[in-house]
Amino acid sequence: MGLRSEINGEVALASPGEFAAALIGPIEVWPPVVLAPMAGVTNAPFRTLCRGYGAGLYVSEMITARGLLEGHAKTHRLSGFAADEAPRSIQLYGTEPESIAAATKLLTGEGRVDHIDLNFGCPMPKVTRRGGGAALPLKPRLFGSIVSAVVDAADSVPVTVKFRKGTDEEHLTYLEAGHIAESSGVAAVALHARTAEQLYSGSADWAAVAALKEAVSSVPVFGNGDVWEPWDALRMMRATGCDGVVVGRGCLGRPWLFGQLASVFGSDPATGGVEPDDPPVLVAVARTMVEHAGLLVDWAGPRGIRDFRKHTAWYLKGYATGPSIRRNLQSVDNLDDLQRCLDDLLADLDPAMAFDPAALRTPRSHHNGPKPVVLPVGWLDDPADLTPPPAEAEALVSGG
Repeated sequence: MGLRSEINGEVALASPGEFAAALIGPIEVWPPVVLAPMAGVTNAPFRTLCRGYGAGLYVSEMITARGLLEGHAKTHRLSGFAADEAPRSIQLYGTEPESIAAATKLLTGEGRVDHIDLNFGCPMPKVTRRGGGAALPLKPRLFGSIVSAVVDAADSVPVTVKFRKGTDEEHLTYLEAGHIAESSGVAAVALHARTAEQLYSGSADWAAVAALKEAVSSVPVFGNGDVWEPWDALRMMRATGCDGVVVGRGCLGRPWLFGQLASVFGSDPATGGVEPDDPPVLVAVARTMVEHAGLLVDWAGPRGIRDFRKHTAWYLKGYATGPSIRRNLQSVDNLDDLQRCLDDLLADLDPAMAFDPAALRTPRSHHNGPKPVVLPVGWLDDPADLTPPPAEAEALVSGG
């Protein structure tokens, strides 16, 4: 039996025909699993690594419409794809219709993308205080005008929208946002089942995913939040009726989660699932770390190894390696340094060390919150106002 936590001890594998492939326009997604865009993480190297373990839809980290139009070097790099990457899926951020439509035309007119996802869920204060991210659905007419502008500009390229429940429990916007997005012609919607105030704390409200699925009937609905094990994806879909799941923090340091997800769903909807492999032993984790770091260096040059440092603690979470090796790994300067550190690790410890099941549901990366949401002054005064946020709302660096 594949490794599972106590909470998932009785979850059954997908049975033949139980689930269908999720359709995002002409894109058939099986298993019905999407990699969540994550700033500084879901770049081309990480997407390549994850895709090697299992099929699904792998979305880039966020790029800004204005950064793309103004030719920012970082935006250009983040909007690139691996040579064999298909479908090419990108997340786009903007706060007013004109620039985001122009950016969409640039992406689609050059044939650079096969799918565009719109970010209306970012809860970070630097975004919401400017009227962007999770703050935008509080202005439903403005939200609708942006979504419609992108759908029109995208032509035949499918557009999806990702949002949160709302800014807080007093301002829940997800059902209205779902209706607006659906009527604007999007191909699917995705809900991170937390409020912006929660940030990444507490438990995801899967009942909200079920409510959205009931409210939005003509396009697929994806659920996001607390998918730490492959069994969580099955539980969410059975509990909510949603059409697929979005995986974020659960795959950090665990790209093989996508292989486990592919197993429990099955090779196609008609076959049914099979028991997934257990997490890899320590020596296999080390090999994956070297592969990931090499991809980053090939993509970003010498700074790629610095980008990799944050991944090292995620990879070793659940393995009893001790704090000193973690500190050493977070200061490596090149691939040779990384290899030496890992060689020392494997010489001192059992290379066949197994993953600790108690760490299956241990959060990776963000776990901060709750924290009051900061909005622009007067943002709640007139929800029908079509005036976009000031220009500085789009003066954000692509990637977060």
